This record gives sequence, structure tokens and C-alpha cells, in this order.
Amino acid sequence: MAILQEIGAGLNARPKYINPKYFYDEYGSQLFDEITRLDEYYPTRTETFLLERFADDIARVAGRGRVLLEPGAGSCAKVRLLLRALAPACYVPIDISRDYLFDAARQLQSEFTDIPIHPIADDMKSSIQLPAKLDRVPRLVFYPGSTIGNYTPEQAAEFLRHVRQTIGDEGGLIIGVDLQKDPDVLNRAYNDAAGITAAFNLNSLTHINTLTGADFDPEGFRHVAFYNEQDCRIEMHLESESEQQVAFADQLVTIGAGERILTEYSYKYTLEGFAQLAATAGLTAKEHWIDDNSYFSLQYFSAH
Repeated sequence: MAILQEIGAGLNARPKYINPKYFYDEYGSQLFDEITRLDEYYPTRTETFLLERFADDIARVAGRGRVLLEPGAGSCAKVRLLLRALAPACYVPIDISRDYLFDAARQLQSEFTDIPIHPIADDMKSSIQLPAKLDRVPRLVFYPGSTIGNYTPEQAAEFLRHVRQTIGDEGGLIIGVDLQKDPDVLNRAYNDAAGITAAFNLNSLTHINTLTGADFDPEGFRHVAFYNEQDCRIEMHLESESEQQVAFADQLVTIGAGERILTEYSYKYTLEGFAQLAATAGLTAKEHWIDDNSYFSLQYFSAH
């Protein structure tokens, strides 16, 4: 029922929108994995390079022996590059997909037998309950992937305030933030020549059909992605090729020819701009690491 209400609210809004989480069924996850390996798509490989190159320096700045929390941990792939350097007192991956999370945590535990791993199937909106012996250990949140860019600045500030509340006065945050750059680089990254991103975008309709019994025809839409220079964000849309009606729940949703359904924002920041945003949440910029092209950043913030 909650899914029907959420999707229905988006389809009846002006403009229409679909939450980007509906990109991700099994096929969508496979497509995104392909996207991360595309020549045009720089964020994943650039962030991985930064984590590999600067792991020891990140640990020096952020501190070792902390409780390491990772919201939206998924496969726990990127944290592998930091665990040895950070040597946390405990690693706490957090994700709403319980089975996927616990499988990933078991695999990680077999690789890092000396680091306690305490998976939590939830989201960061809830209060994090940890074993009592860890109550006094400083907390460090790891939030890679520039996932923060999928929030509007107002939503991002709200998320950062929650991080600040979660880590307390002695905590810190390591976060991946995509940087503003040549619009041509950005437009290529979200409009790859192989059409993988287009398939990923359109798959959200197939996923919604499976979840709700709707009858979207993905072939009746086209992928549209562009960099909005005024708002410093990539926008992804699905544009209707003709006027059509879609059966959803107990209604017919009319979608006009050329009408677009928003599926994702991806905001890009300057170092200074993101530091100012984080400051409104009580977080202080301490250090950052960027690649030679200044495409992507890892940033460390403290709570004091």
C-alpha cells in the first residue's frame, strides 16, 4: 500500500516524478554495475582511485579505532578499501535490503575476521542501537558514491543534520561528493553511447509494473538526461513519445506527448559550496582529496 501511495503521488504531481530507488530491481542493479564500468562514467572509478591512493591519509585525518557506520551500504564494496587503514572498533553497514545486506556482511566478515561487523537492516532515519560497550567509542560515518547529490540541497542539509546527531560531538563524516565541471563531461556521463543509462532509466517503469501491476510500456518513452547549469544538477527524465494512458492501481494516468517524468537529480558542488552546506548542519570541513582532473572529491568533516 505504501508503494502504491508513493508512486501514485508522483504520477499525479506536476511535474510527474518517480523516486530513483525504483531503478533498482535485480536487472537495474546489473545495469548500474555496467554503468560504473563505462568509459564515459567517471564517478565510480575516480572515487575508487581516491580511496585506494589516500586510504592511509584518510585514516590519519579521520582517526582509527572508531565505530564506522555506512548508510546505504549495499554490497559494502567501497568500504573494503578503507577497513584495513581505519581499523574500526566495529563496522556497522546499514541498508533497507535485509537479505542483500546480511549476505554482504557475512562475506565481508570472512575477509576481515579481526573487525567486528554489526549489520543493521534499517535506514539512517532511525536511532542507531549499538552494543553498550561501544557507546563511548567515537563514531565515523562513511557515505561514498556522491549519493548526497541525489538529494536537493534542502534534503541534503536535513540528511547532514541527522548525521551530525548520529555521530555526536566527537564524531566525523567521510563523504564522496561529485564536483562541478565541464558540462560536456557531465552530459556524456549520463548519455553513454552504448545506451546503458537509457536502459537503466527505462527499467524503472518495468520495475513499477512488476511491483504494482501497472501497464507502462517502456518502448513508449525515451531517456532524457542533461546538465541544468543554473541549478548545478544533472536531471534524468522519461519523455513520453505520444499521448498515452497508463493503468495504475484503480486509475488511468494520462501522460501527454512530450511530457516528462522526472526520475533523478544529481547535484554537483564546489568544495566551498558543499562545506557551506555542511556547516549549516554543524559539520566543519577539515580535509579533502580530489583527482588530478578535479572531477570528484572525498571530504572529511568533524562535528566540532
